[in-house]
Amino acid sequence: MDKVRRLRIVLALLTSTLIATGIVMVYSTSALYALEKTGHTWTMLARHLVAVLLGLAGACWVMRVRLETVRRAAKPLLLGSWLLLGLVLISSLGPSIGGAQRWLRLGPISIQPSEIAQLTLVLYLADALTRKQGRLSEFWTGLAPLLLVVGMSVGFILLQPDLGTAVAITTVAAGLFFISRVQWQHLMGLGLASVPALTVLLVSAGYRRQRLAAFLNPWGDPQGAGFQIIQSFLALGSGGLIGVGLGRSTQKLFYLPGGYGDFIFAVIGEELGLLGCTAVIALFIGVVWCGCSIALHAPDLFGRLLAMGLTLTLGLKALINIGVATGLLPTKGLPLPFISYGGSSLVVNLTSVGLLLNVARAPRG
Repeated sequence: MDKVRRLRIVLALLTSTLIATGIVMVYSTSALYALEKTGHTWTMLARHLVAVLLGLAGACWVMRVRLETVRRAAKPLLLGSWLLLGLVLISSLGPSIGGAQRWLRLGPISIQPSEIAQLTLVLYLADALTRKQGRLSEFWTGLAPLLLVVGMSVGFILLQPDLGTAVAITTVAAGLFFISRVQWQHLMGLGLASVPALTVLLVSAGYRRQRLAAFLNPWGDPQGAGFQIIQSFLALGSGGLIGVGLGRSTQKLFYLPGGYGDFIFAVIGEELGLLGCTAVIALFIGVVWCGCSIALHAPDLFGRLLAMGLTLTLGLKALINIGVATGLLPTKGLPLPFISYGGSSLVVNLTSVGLLLNVARAPRG
């Protein structure tokens, strides 16, 4: 069995383990909430399972499409994601939840286009950076058009508003620029220019200032901005080494907001302890390692950039979510890949794994 085949098998096993963990934890964290809202403990689990099946179907499909076909579809898919992002801002189609318009409701189905935009931008950049290899040393004809494309995606997402996803997209794009050997002077200049822009965005909105203050001192407003992170600390601290036992969390009983979503890692810490958290982190490290290894063995530059972009996206999502739950990063609503409850994110993440497996099975030389 060759190394690439082993990588495919290991990546599939790691992803399957994360999905299984998510199914168990979503039911554990959402059963009582679903019972109160719908009268059935399994309602949210059923929706989660539907998203898992859709994601697996998407992964199986993209895994078998030729990479050249995927590459040709990059630009139309990016334009389609921009259209969806624009539709979100229309009040009749994009419901406002918590002061943000990030979802597109089509009958009983809710879609989060920013998740789709992250994937399509990686596809586009992998294609464009491959085509522009000879011109990347030139700023205006090489790098600037790509920055304009990234800026369009980021601009749409900032209008929702969703600063965290915008920062994540920008970070992945910067990573792909670095891997493509864009002039370091250009990258340094862009990095320095982004600091004041990010500062203005952070201080221009009251809720962002509150989140930053809660990050620096959550106990300063324990019943307000600091409430969620304090409850997360209590959940993690209560778990100890081996946890209080699966299904026995008390923080999920309407104390920890987002216990089945963005803060599911805290409930994992409470129910499964430090060992459970360590196991989850190890699984994500394994996924990132497989993704990087697949990129190194990719048949061409497009496959290499695509695999690295997808791996960076999955790894960064996990890093931000775990960082928020443990108080290492300011609060940001990014779900934990493969584990948190949520439809769009789960489907897109599983589709990303399907693309990674596609790169791994593509013919070489």
